[in-house]
Amino acid sequence: MTENGDDATLVRRPGIPDLRLAPDRTEPAPPQDPQAGEPPQELPLDRNQPILEAAKQVGSLLKRKGHLFALAGSVAAYAHGGEKNLRHDVDFAIRPEDAEAVAVTLRDAGLTVYTPPEDWLIKATCFGQPVDIIFELADRPVGADMLERAEEISVDSVRMPVLAPTDLLWSLAAAFSEHHCDFGAALPIARALREKVDWERVRRECGDAPMPAAFFFLLERLNVI
Repeated sequence: MTENGDDATLVRRPGIPDLRLAPDRTEPAPPQDPQAGEPPQELPLDRNQPILEAAKQVGSLLKRKGHLFALAGSVAAYAHGGEKNLRHDVDFAIRPEDAEAVAVTLRDAGLTVYTPPEDWLIKATCFGQPVDIIFELADRPVGADMLERAEEISVDSVRMPVLAPTDLLWSLAAAFSEHHCDFGAALPIARALREKVDWERVRRECGDAPMPAAFFFLLERLNVI
């Protein structure tokens, strides 16, 4: 090093390698994180409450205008006491002849409403959530008799007509086909509502279609019915 100690620098002696601390063998070095330096990933949002808010808003609009309708799908199952494990959208059932008037009601309230390629429903968006306004269930037009059987119950503190449990389970089972056969989505609903459903009527309405019959067989094997 320099004689006066200023700007001291280390001088390597010939033949002596640089010294480094040996790793602690009792605590192995942590592996490199392949995502180190990347921004943290946001957790997925819980969509249950936004879907409920959309159901409440649309249900309130339809009720205020006096439309004949009923809440359907997974939100209807939740309203009847099922799990709060809602699907990806909100479903409402209406009569085919009321589709245009319902669309006007929703548009006048500021909602985006459009007609998809499928000719059995119209679609809307409420609070960023998709809303299906359905006028055919399992290839059958929704009738006034089904909507009049709907039960007016509280949906997260907002009362509205909700498809009766028997009609709800029929709409799920009768829709099963070779191209759509998601027993996993319908099974928890069947479990939760089994004591409220007229299963003989559901069987009768489904007829001898093979996919609903397979679903009933599964329900029997699992002692749901």
